[in-house]
Amino acid sequence: MLNTTFYKEEIKLPHPPSQSGHYLAVKQVGNMIYVSGVTCKWNGKTLYQGKVGKDLAIEEGYRAAKISGLNLLAILQQHIGDLSRVKQIVKITGYVNCEEGFGKIPQVVNGASDLFVNLYGKEGEHVRCAVGVASLPGNAAVEVDV
Repeated sequence: MLNTTFYKEEIKLPHPPSQSGHYLAVKQVGNMIYVSGVTCKWNGKTLYQGKVGKDLAIEEGYRAAKISGLNLLAILQQHIGDLSRVKQIVKITGYVNCEEGFGKIPQVVNGASDLFVNLYGKEGEHVRCAVGVASLPGNAAVEVDV
């Protein structure tokens, strides 16, 4: 686990998750960095599994999205060395494992959004897409990319 003091808040980051397929974890194009989607694993263990709204409460989904965001930060830190080098968060996409008709997807994805805004302030504000899906790898509750 990595600790980093960021702005005035100390956060604990998991070890960056290992890739589970044939893709890049990070792609840098000029000064833009894209990070592939990661689920709510903490040091290799999926902490929240199942469908939000059925197996898990919305608050658990929110925490799962925050953990996904912490994984994204761990990958970024590994790539650029220092999270204070991030100038702004531009866009995130959050995927929530839920049943058809679940309407509280935005509240779940707020777990990642709030993390970035709390850490980066105005520069953490971003555009986003929040999507409900039938399943995610490892039956994870949430996956987020940035």
